Parts: sequence; C-alpha cells; structure tokens
Amino acid sequence: MKEFLKIVFYLAFPIALQNLINTAVTTADVVMLGMVGEVALSSGSLAGQVQFVMNLMIFGMTSGASVLAAQYWGKQDIPAIEKIFSMTVGFSVAAGLIFFAAGEFFPEQLMHIFSSEEEVVAQGAVYLRIVARAYPLSAFSTAYLYLMRSIERVRIGTAVFAGSLVVNVVLNSVLIFGLAGFPAMGVAGAAWATFLARCFEFAAVLIYIWKGNRQVRLRLRFLFRPDRVLLMDFLILSVPVVLNETLWGAGMSANAAILGQLGSAAAAANSVVRVIRELIMVMSIGLSAAAGVLVGKAIGSEQMDLAKQYARRMILLSVFVTSAASFAMFLLRHTIVGAMSLGPEARGYLDYMLLILVFYSLAQAVNTPIIVGVLRGGGDTRFGLILEAAALWMGSILMGAVGAFVWKLPVKAVFTLLMLDEFIKCPFALWRYKSRVWLKNLTR
Repeated sequence: MKEFLKIVFYLAFPIALQNLINTAVTTADVVMLGMVGEVALSSGSLAGQVQFVMNLMIFGMTSGASVLAAQYWGKQDIPAIEKIFSMTVGFSVAAGLIFFAAGEFFPEQLMHIFSSEEEVVAQGAVYLRIVARAYPLSAFSTAYLYLMRSIERVRIGTAVFAGSLVVNVVLNSVLIFGLAGFPAMGVAGAAWATFLARCFEFAAVLIYIWKGNRQVRLRLRFLFRPDRVLLMDFLILSVPVVLNETLWGAGMSANAAILGQLGSAAAAANSVVRVIRELIMVMSIGLSAAAGVLVGKAIGSEQMDLAKQYARRMILLSVFVTSAASFAMFLLRHTIVGAMSLGPEARGYLDYMLLILVFYSLAQAVNTPIIVGVLRGGGDTRFGLILEAAALWMGSILMGAVGAFVWKLPVKAVFTLLMLDEFIKCPFALWRYKSRVWLKNLTR
C-alpha cells in the first residue's frame, strides 16, 4: 500500500493538479464574467462549449494512443512510442484546424445552437471568433502534454498549465475590467486573455521539445510516414475513444443547449454547475488517467495481478475523494450561490442544481475510473463507446429534450432528467470491470 500511495502522489496527484489548473482557467472566466452580468456569463460559457468539444476529441485521440504508449512503455520500446506520439499530434492539429475554421467563419451559427437570445449569440460570436485562432496551437500543446502522461512524465504538463493559468487570470483582470489603462472589454477581454494563454502554452511546449525531452522525441518524419501496423492499432483503439469522448462532449453541450433554450437564468446557473462539477471530479479524473497508465504498463510487462490490484485501488480511492469533495460542496452550496452576481431566478436554479450534483458526482466517481482508466488501460474501448452513447443520447438527453420541449416541464425537472446518464451507466460499468475481459496485452 505504501508503494501504491507513492505512485498516486507522483503520478495521479500531478495529473489531478493539471486538471484542477485547467478547470481553474474556466472558473476564472466564469467568476469574472459573472461579475459583469448574466448575459456576459452565458455568452462566454456557451461559446466555450466549442473548445470543450474539441478538447474532448483530442483527449479521445490521446487516450487511445496512451493505451498503446503505456503498454509499449512497459516493454521500453521507445521507437514505437515515438511513432505513436507523432501520429497522434498530427491528428490532433488537424482537428484543431477544423474547429478553427468553424469558429472563425461560422460563429453566429454555432452560437445559435446554444441560445436563442440574440444578445447572448452576438457576444458569444465575438468571443468565439477571437479564441478560435488559438485552436490549432492549443490542439498541439494539449495533445503533446496528455501523451507525456503515458510515459509517466507529468511535471512538464503541470508547469505549463500553471503558467497558462497565471497568464489567463492576470489578463482576464486587465482586459475584462479595464485595469492598467486598458479599456474594459468584457467578453472580448476574456477571449483575448484565453487566446494569449494558449499561445503561452504552445511556446512553452516547443521550448520543452527542443531543450528538455531527450528520451521520447517528436519526429516529423513519422507525421507524414506513419507505421502502418501501429496506425491500425491506433485507429482500432482511438476511434472508439474519440467517438466516446466526442459523444460525451456533444452530450454536455446538448445539455447546455437545452437549458440555454429555457432562458439565460438557466444557462447561467448551469455554467456555474459545470465548473463546480469539474472541480469535484478533478481528483477522480486524475486517478482515472493514472489508472490507465498503470494498468497499461502492468499489462504490457505481463503483470496481470498487479494490473488488477491497481484497478481496484484506483476505483476505491476515486469514490473516497469524490465523496469528500461532494460533501464539502454540499456544505458550501449557499456560499457559492451568494458569491455569484445572479438574479433571484438563477440563484434558485443554482441551489437546486448543486443538490442534484452531490448524487451525480458519486455515480460518476465509480464510472470514470472504470471506463476512462481501467477498461481503456486494457484496450477495452468499444464497450465504453456503446455504454456512453446508450446512457447519454438514448437516455438522459432524450428524456431531457422531451421534458423541455414536449412536456414543457420546469427547469429543475429538466435538469434532473439530464443528470440521469451516470446512474444508468453505473451497473453496466461495474459488471464489465468484474468480468476481467479488459486484461489484454496489445503490444507486438
């Protein structure tokens, strides 16, 4: 157990810290735009859904690649890992270019997906057009830093994301509110702060690739001439994960869109809940990512009993830390509601949503380490895709949309229906974990 806790401290905790820093960037936008008003908060948050979906696609690609990379890391096959890194970064940048084109040329059309209020659409389009210019840069740096986790190199990601947080918060303060002689730019100021923070990340990663990483290099020749065998393995593993994460991200955006169509008060409250949910789950997600690396490495080195031990302990630890975070949020929910510059209607929604979030997070704390960590670490990626699609799109989103637009249910009831997906997934995820079918060595 002592050795396990040491691994958690050196691998899972830094990954969780990276996730916390990334969430803190979003939190800074929400808090500062919330001080400006509900429209600014709603427009910035809804426009951010586009990058949210892009990041999930990249996370899907890197998760599939990390399964392979972690198992080859167990075998210490560095050439194979370099080929995997190069392929994945290339695909991620291509995705970033596609999202850049969408955000640059069709911002109003994208915003109309999330809101029917013209003022929210107009301000969100301004935010989207500015931030979209950083999407290819962000795709490159995010993919590279996520892949470094698979070879147990997590400090660089923590350092880069921490620097990005400082840049974002400082520039948010200056540009949103007009400090240090700058004009108060509101939503546009938040967009420029995010854009410059992403540029900082890209520059820092380039410096690290050039100066710091001597063990696993990013080789350009593998970008244009990928290894066919590894490419097929990558596609077999990554396509289900990309679809899984894209469907999940699109599902979260669909939730935001459904609530956004019910008014700016519902959208603003949901924007705050989304950030708090990420804060509650930050350690669980870190443990899940670490579980994928540890399980994959153990399987790659043919230590199946160790892989099972890592899996069980990571799931139990995820439930424990999430329970503590959920309980703390429950005790502080009235303080959270009081800190937001929201109207009475939005405050009422937020108080109820936070109560539902307590139970939702506990179910997610079981599902996430199993699906994102254990099953993917063993290469069992298709099951997660099927379960996610069924529970989310044929379950909670369908019920939420019918409740909102057919039955005309109140906002609180619609939100409750939209939060049912994790409860639907839980028994199936536990069954798959106990079956042990995920103990597969994928290396060649």
